[in-house]
Amino acid sequence: MIPTDAVPPAPRINALQKFWLREIGIEKTWLQAAEPPVPARPASTAAATAPEAVAAADAVLARAMPAAAPALPAEAPSAPAKPAAPAARPAARPVPVPAAKAPQPPVVQPVVPAHDFDALREQVVQCTACGLCNGRRHAVFGMGARPARWMVVGEAPGEQEDRQGLPFVGRSGQLLDAMLASVGLNRENDVFIANVIKCRPPGNRNPKPEEIAACSPYLMRQIELLKPERILVLGRFAAQTLLGTDATIGSLRGRKHVLAADDGRSIPVVVSYHPAYLLRSPVEKARAWQDLRLAMAQA
Repeated sequence: MIPTDAVPPAPRINALQKFWLREIGIEKTWLQAAEPPVPARPASTAAATAPEAVAAADAVLARAMPAAAPALPAEAPSAPAKPAAPAARPAARPVPVPAAKAPQPPVVQPVVPAHDFDALREQVVQCTACGLCNGRRHAVFGMGARPARWMVVGEAPGEQEDRQGLPFVGRSGQLLDAMLASVGLNRENDVFIANVIKCRPPGNRNPKPEEIAACSPYLMRQIELLKPERILVLGRFAAQTLLGTDATIGSLRGRKHVLAADDGRSIPVVVSYHPAYLLRSPVEKARAWQDLRLAMAQA
C-alpha cells in the first residue's frame, strides 16, 4: 500500500522538451527532478532529428497543457464616449391650485326711466352687461315708427346687422319688408323692429342664459315705451324667450298668445317663421302668410 502522504514522482522531460516549453512561454520550474545530462551531438545529427523531436514535444505539451482558450477577436477602435446623460431631476411637487369659483350671474345694468326712449338707446349702445359687447361692432337697438302700431321682434343681429347697426338688413330684411308691404305696412310709419339680443353672438349661435338676462330688460322697456297694438315674433328662439316657453315653433304659430305688459295692458302676440328660415324653405311662405293675416285680425 502506498502511503497517502507520498508524493508521486515528477514527470521527466528532456532538454529538447524543456527548450520548446521555454519557446512558448512556459517555465516548468515546479519540476524538481534531476535530469541526466544529454550528450552533445553533432550539428548535422541535431538538425536531422529536429522534426521527430518537435513531434514528440508537441505530444508532451498536449498531455501537460489544458485546452487552449479560443482566441479573442481583435478589438475594434472604440467610438468616442458619449457624454453621460444628466441625472434626472426629482419631479416637481404639484403647486396647489385654488378651486375655481362658481361663475357669478352677470350684473344687469339698471334700465333708464320708461319715459326716456333716447336715453334707453344710449344705454344699449354703451352696454357691457355681458360678454357679447367684446366682439360686437355695433349694438343694434332697433328702428322704426314711434309710437308703433306693430312691433316685430327677431332673435339677434347677424353679420350685416352688426356691421350696419340696424335690424333685419340684407336678404332677410328685404323679405320682411315685402311681407309687411303685403298687408299694407312699412317699417318707417307703422312698425318698430327690434331683437331680443342687441349684440351679435359669435357665429350666430343661440344666446346664452346670462346674455338673455342682460338684454331682456331692454326689450321689455322698449315694448312699454312703444305701446304696440300687437307683436309679431319671428323665429323659435325669440318666441320661446318672449313667451317664456320651450315649445316648438310649429306648436306656437297659428294661434294667438297674450303678453302682459308692465302697464297692465294685454298685448296680442303672433308667432311666425324667421325670414332667414323662409329663404331656406320657400314652401313655408304660405304658412307665414297665414300668420300675417292672423296678426292683422288682432284688435
